[in-house]
Amino acid sequence: MARKLWVTVKPLAKKESIAQRSDSDYVVSLRAPAREGKANGRLVELLADHFHTAKTHVRIIRGHSSRKKLIEID
Repeated sequence: MARKLWVTVKPLAKKESIAQRSDSDYVVSLRAPAREGKANGRLVELLADHFHTAKTHVRIIRGHSSRKKLIEID
């Protein structure tokens, strides 16, 4: 069953981190810039590593160009 999460992304942070606010709400700080899909790509990598799954199982459903994103993890 797929899990859906709301993620707030903070690009160009000094340190990468994942903080959980509630069961389905996370804040992710990234070192990658919010240009040319770099932040989205790094977000997928970090979430896949955090949830111990493949990158292909992490999808951005909504918010490709926004800081607030809806993520689906299979």
